[in-house]
Amino acid sequence: MNAPATAQAWKIAGWIFAGLCCVAYALLSHRAASAAHPGGFEALVVSAPILAVGLAFAWRSARRLPWLLLWAAAVIGVALAGEAMAAGTLWLLLLQAVGVNAAMGLAFGRTLAPGSTPLVSRFAQIVHGPLSPRLAGYTRSVTVAWVMYFALTVLVTVVLFFAATPAVWSTFVNLMSLPLLALMFVGEYLVRILMIPASERSGFFQSVAAYRKFGAGKAAGPH
Repeated sequence: MNAPATAQAWKIAGWIFAGLCCVAYALLSHRAASAAHPGGFEALVVSAPILAVGLAFAWRSARRLPWLLLWAAAVIGVALAGEAMAAGTLWLLLLQAVGVNAAMGLAFGRTLAPGSTPLVSRFAQIVHGPLSPRLAGYTRSVTVAWVMYFALTVLVTVVLFFAATPAVWSTFVNLMSLPLLALMFVGEYLVRILMIPASERSGFFQSVAAYRKFGAGKAAGPH
């Protein structure tokens, strides 16, 4: 296997591993939210995203060892304080679910302001260059659709939290979120096929590449 093929294989393996990690965390979060008597394990599961960010920060720090020791102490503290944190387990999961979806909705929505380029239009420009009026209108509509999707997700999350049992709420938040997100992508792609000529539309992998290129440009910042 040549070098490009090997690199591509590793990239695909990385995507598969990331997907499996997302599924595993969703299942563990559902178990934590549905537990009759949450303890240290459930506290660690709920705190996992925050601990992961802390670990990344500690690993990148110039003073790596002290920060890693502090991170390890935090993990032990969360595990030992599991019983005390039990009452806040569902609330922390609620804040995470609402926070992520609200942030995504804001990221899409703020680009719909007058004088701004809709976020999906920016992705399309990376692939196609200047957009035709038809494609510009379509990508703006898709940006609006994503704002509505994230807003509706936040609404259902909050309503179920107060109106349904923890198991029902967790099923929606932890088990249905990824399938619903995938359904949104598939539905948009099918609509794109029906409304946009083949010469003006991009495929799935082109869209992913555009997103990564856009993210890399944002990270690099202005020179």
